[in-house]
Amino acid sequence: MPFILPAYAQTGAQQGSTELFNTLLMFGLIFLVFYFLVIRPQQKKMKQHREMLGALRRGDRVVTAGGIIGLVTRVVNEQEVMLEIADTVRVRVVRDTITSVMAKTEPVGGKAEGTGSSDEESGAAKEETGVLPGLRKLLGGKNK
Repeated sequence: MPFILPAYAQTGAQQGSTELFNTLLMFGLIFLVFYFLVIRPQQKKMKQHREMLGALRRGDRVVTAGGIIGLVTRVVNEQEVMLEIADTVRVRVVRDTITSVMAKTEPVGGKAEGTGSSDEESGAAKEETGVLPGLRKLLGGKNK
């Protein structure tokens, strides 16, 4: 009887090492799945957000984390921008609180001169600079 007990104990130790290997393998697989489904997409999203914040410039319409929609009037420094949220209301916000850009402005030299703008476009520009938009703004209406 004493001979059987040590043999039984030896097979139990081998079984424990394979169970440990299987457990470590399962944890490794769970970590890989977690990495590819959670960590990597989050890093990609953060990189896109940093690029978006780096490309901010005057005239962009943005949304802050608090839900405030404003127009970037000035980039103060690397951490702050000045937003216009109403006609004469300007607010300094931390750049990282900007969650999305609703409308990007075109670069100043973006449109080449001499491309032949139509008469309708020039007429619309003349209408916007006239008295009517100023009157609309004074009465609280929105410009086109």
